[in-house]
Amino acid sequence: MKQIKITLFAFILSTVLVLFTSCSATKKATEKNSAYLFVYFTGNAKSEEAIRYAISKDVYNFYALNDNKAVINSDEISTTGGVRDPHILRGNDGMFYMTVTDLQTSKGWDNQAMVLLKSSDLVHWTSSKVDVSKVFDGFKEVKRVWAPQTIYDAKAKKYMVYFSMLQPGGTDIIYYAYANKDFTALETVPKQLFFSPTNGSCIDADIIEKDGKFYLFSKTEDTADKGIKVAVSDKLTSGYVLKDEYVDQTDESVEGSGVFKLNNSDTYILMYDMYRKGKYQFTASTDLKNFKVIDAEVSMNFHPRHGTVLSITADEAHRLIAAYGWFPNGEISMGQSEAIKQNNVVVDLANKIMLLPVKNGTDLKNFDPEFTAKSGAKVSPMGAQDFSQKAVKYDFDFGALGKTTFDVKALVRNNPSLTGYYADPEILYSNKDKRFHMYPTSDGFFEWSGYYFKSFSSTNLVDWTDDGILLDLKKDVSWADKNAWAPAAAEKKINGQYKYFFYYTAEAKIGVAVSDNPQGPFTDIGKPLVATKPNGITRGQIIDPDVFTDPVSGKSYLYYGNGFMVGVELNDDMISVKENTLTVLKPDRTFREGTEVFYRKGKYYFLWSEDDTRSENYRVRYATSDSPLGNFTIPENNLVIAKDPSQGIYGTGHNSVIQIPGTDEWYIVYHRFTIPKGIEMGRSAGYNREVCIDRMYFDEAGNIIAVKPTLEGIQPLEK
Repeated sequence: MKQIKITLFAFILSTVLVLFTSCSATKKATEKNSAYLFVYFTGNAKSEEAIRYAISKDVYNFYALNDNKAVINSDEISTTGGVRDPHILRGNDGMFYMTVTDLQTSKGWDNQAMVLLKSSDLVHWTSSKVDVSKVFDGFKEVKRVWAPQTIYDAKAKKYMVYFSMLQPGGTDIIYYAYANKDFTALETVPKQLFFSPTNGSCIDADIIEKDGKFYLFSKTEDTADKGIKVAVSDKLTSGYVLKDEYVDQTDESVEGSGVFKLNNSDTYILMYDMYRKGKYQFTASTDLKNFKVIDAEVSMNFHPRHGTVLSITADEAHRLIAAYGWFPNGEISMGQSEAIKQNNVVVDLANKIMLLPVKNGTDLKNFDPEFTAKSGAKVSPMGAQDFSQKAVKYDFDFGALGKTTFDVKALVRNNPSLTGYYADPEILYSNKDKRFHMYPTSDGFFEWSGYYFKSFSSTNLVDWTDDGILLDLKKDVSWADKNAWAPAAAEKKINGQYKYFFYYTAEAKIGVAVSDNPQGPFTDIGKPLVATKPNGITRGQIIDPDVFTDPVSGKSYLYYGNGFMVGVELNDDMISVKENTLTVLKPDRTFREGTEVFYRKGKYYFLWSEDDTRSENYRVRYATSDSPLGNFTIPENNLVIAKDPSQGIYGTGHNSVIQIPGTDEWYIVYHRFTIPKGIEMGRSAGYNREVCIDRMYFDEAGNIIAVKPTLEGIQPLEK
């Protein structure tokens, strides 16, 4: 057993926080539960597989503590370096008990251990690792030990730990064992508690007692129609009879059910993890049979995975807030001014500093962030303030939730360039309307599931106009309706008229659409332009098109590929290729995807992205050539742009390049993880990205000088 002392945020509230304003003189010495603690993890990355906290006064509005960072170091308590599925219980002895799955999924989904934790105050915990395969002879070959939970067995007068296990050749079954007096080990051999009557797997059990009966909720995997069912028994350790109906209220894949009773109410909440959609669903019931979705009433400023909720007292809530710090930005908004780049607001709980990044042209001497408050909350000062020289002190009074003061700064930041989540930016200068046009992937969709493309235009590369949707796969494309990724665009004068060609990825094929205007709308040609890999290529995907018109020959070329790079000459119609010119190009081993080609002073530059867009190390490298389809010369130092942790910038990749007409002035347009939350999002950072622009320079020999990504971005071009 190891004593864990959790590092505390240096965020001590200057006033005593009171969760409820009314207090009777006859109040009992023992305070009733009046708030809720949500214990959860956030994803499958190592940094996400850790215990986190959030609290609520009403169970409908949860706010993350500790800025949604871990409250216990997984490396210190686990055998694998990661923990998942936290379950928390208030014991009959006044102590708190927590169990977690000992599993870091980057090493695979098999595991043999769980972790038992015990605390007297919810802040300081002792922990013990329990490796089932080493403790019990009958389980030496166990494949999985998942989602342990604890309940007090009043008859045995012991704490019972129940969990699912997978033995070789079998299915996942729910077992139980009793913990020892100190909650440091399992003192009885695991026994079968529940199994599927159809021999399917069942996991993620959660037991609650109501009216003398025990209700066991679990995820069943008997059929393709997987979901959550409930089994009922008069006894805690046996006799469970499975009901036929699914109690989850969705057709989406779910797991990790958690059931708890509301304070001072007959209502129960059943919540569960819609893990494939990155969402949580809350339902309500008074009989544990019929459940109604209440998602519209629930808000969270974080994205949980498989967790549990515990009723807590006001004093316990005070202790947690003082230990970890918070800013309940649902009670008071972080500023509603249209000038604020909302996704990039930074709240530094430790130093009580709030940074509001604002758009170009904002008058910092006379700026109103437009903080708004819910009923019972207040903010001061109100109205416009002078942010041009220093931070402005703001008092945030959350009413029933307490009070604190922040130094609020407002700074003009031109990165990200576009408002919202976008990625894989393509940029084009139109000779027809003398404007720059940006075509990105529409991001923020779970697992890259976006289905439309938008266009943006600008005269100065800083102030961008949203020109709307230029191509909607569901409406405008007959052969694909999802995975709209990584577009490219070209302007071509045909028969004296400007035409615009939009190349894009859809369902791992390359399409092309045509318009008379750079902002669209575009008309798809009705079939994929590229639907098969070149002969001999068996890996990778047909994605990430790039189009390049050679200023020397006037010929246009299409490039594409993930895991391989292909170049092929386009026919004059720009919507078909010359098959006999198809060439598998050979960059070095760093090539992953995102080819970008441009020409400067006799050299053809080929840029590409290295690593994975979900990785903080996603970056851009380059080679040069003397031909659009020729051999590559790879400079010794060929890095174009990479992360800068000192600025919190990560995942810089998949770029395009633009030359200012008539000059040797060049800019790189790329995406990065969203700031400030991206680096903490794990896999999700790969589809919550932002488009940025920075200046790009060359040395006298024509080598690209590595670009330093910036938060400030570029200054507007002079007209």
